[in-house]
Amino acid sequence: MQQIQIRPVTLVLGGVRSGKSRYAQELARRASRVTFIATAEHRDDKEMLRKIELHRAERPRHWATIEEPLDLAGAIQSAAGDCDLLLIDCLTLFAANILEADGEDAERLESRIDTFCTALKSVPCAIVLVSNEVGSGVVPAYPLGRRFRDLVGEINQRVAALADNVLLMVAGLPLALKGSVNTEVQL
Repeated sequence: MQQIQIRPVTLVLGGVRSGKSRYAQELARRASRVTFIATAEHRDDKEMLRKIELHRAERPRHWATIEEPLDLAGAIQSAAGDCDLLLIDCLTLFAANILEADGEDAERLESRIDTFCTALKSVPCAIVLVSNEVGSGVVPAYPLGRRFRDLVGEINQRVAALADNVLLMVAGLPLALKGSVNTEVQL
């Protein structure tokens, strides 16, 4: 039986406008076959629609794109065989989407995160993930905001634990928290 080499997983964290998506795209441009998995939905939000359109325009046209707000595990499994690198942007919106879909169902939330993490560990391509670092901000004033912050923090911790590289973006500069700052993703 042939061994499948599991490729590196890189998590790119940062605050709002820290350069994390731009840096993740720079990493992805090194691969010839890229699939971009977008978790954003605009839902009649004109500002979000403009952001989505801007992100689409910034991506190379030859990259495949999958728009999947909830089933990241399924999107990863279905796309991984047809690309050298998966770029997932972003886990923060994924957290918001599953929190909205599953609300108070803690078991369902945990199941989604477990399935997602299992998918990350099992595919034969490199993966770059983008997420907001939410642990350094103001404590949200409302319970739902605190649940969201806690969920993003939990997802970030779980992904960081299995990632080969974890980078924190500050003012457009990558700082290695785990692994190294390396502009060459092993393909």
